Amino acid sequence: MLSVQEALQYMLKSVNRITDSETISIEHAVDRILALDVLSTVDIPAYDNSAMDGFALNLTDPAQVDYTVVGQALAGHPFKGELAAGQAIRIMTGAAVPPGANAIVPVEDTEQGSTANQVRIRTQPQLHAHIRRRGEELVCGATVFSSGHQLTPVDIGMLASLGVAKVDVYQKLKVALFSTGDELVLPGQPRRPDQIYDSNRYVLHAMLERAGFSVLNLGLVPDNKQEIADAFIQASTQADAVICSGGVSVGDADYTKQVIDTHGDVGFWKVAMKPGKPFAFGKVNGSWFFGLPGNPVSATITLQQLALPALYRLAGRRSVEPIELTVLAGESLKKRPGRADFQRGILRTENGISQVYSAGNQGSGMLSSVARANCLILLDAEQGSVQVGDSVRVQILEKPFR
Repeated sequence: MLSVQEALQYMLKSVNRITDSETISIEHAVDRILALDVLSTVDIPAYDNSAMDGFALNLTDPAQVDYTVVGQALAGHPFKGELAAGQAIRIMTGAAVPPGANAIVPVEDTEQGSTANQVRIRTQPQLHAHIRRRGEELVCGATVFSSGHQLTPVDIGMLASLGVAKVDVYQKLKVALFSTGDELVLPGQPRRPDQIYDSNRYVLHAMLERAGFSVLNLGLVPDNKQEIADAFIQASTQADAVICSGGVSVGDADYTKQVIDTHGDVGFWKVAMKPGKPFAFGKVNGSWFFGLPGNPVSATITLQQLALPALYRLAGRRSVEPIELTVLAGESLKKRPGRADFQRGILRTENGISQVYSAGNQGSGMLSSVARANCLILLDAEQGSVQVGDSVRVQILEKPFR
């Protein structure tokens, strides 16, 4: 049985990123992965400008307090001229700093001068103060974003500020998804006492879409070897990756492994983690296969910890490493050595100290513990129970990848 790190490395070395790309408008580029570097074609800022509302001075004599105001500069409406010694202009934030100006004084540090067209400086002005220099954020030709970067909403604004209207991105990764199990029924339908609603597929679908993938939802598949085989064949012809929830344990009616053995190759079938031991990885007819456990918590955590990093690599994302924080345990946490444990936790910060607490019952079938949690508590395989005040690692659930 592989460790979590061994399983991750096996998958990351196995998958090769897709190569097809397209050019799209930045309005539709959020969560897309860049296929080419983006270089700045302009300096940012494009010109020296004021960081404050106030007065731009030609500071020659530090002892001078009254300056003659000869005009004003607004953002988009620059002062047409050059300041001589002893002159100033009224200037607004973002307005271009005119030639001859070498300091900005905030308006709150000024008052009316001895005449109507003068301003008096109440503090000692500093040379070059409050001037944002051309190119101090980015110079023309600098790399703004590298290939493999997944664009965020703020990144879209950054591209717009550079005048970039279109970007080259990898094609969206296509992921087929289905659940197996005769005990499953769709939400909204009548349910027998021996049935449960299919929650896994809805959680997984939402997580995959949030990751930026195109999801082909194939619905529920009965515990029938031929129907499972048909689902895999259909999925593998339409998607880059196939995810199945359920059917990967050792029960008599778990046919997934038999189907994969017949129609593909199994890389590994078990991982030393809790929850999520019965996790499978392999290939079916040219598509990568990820077999997730049927228990809701196990399915959710194995998708996040194992499948998503491999899918991100397949999609062309450069970084797939999780963001981790080290915090203090706010209560004791039970654990037996042997398997890596991903316990659901609630992270709180009080008086500048971050502590994590259990989100409740850690059973692999209790999805409510994930709903309550805002983080995962990462406990290494060889680690035992945690005492109050011990340092532990956590991952924030909503944004686990940097």
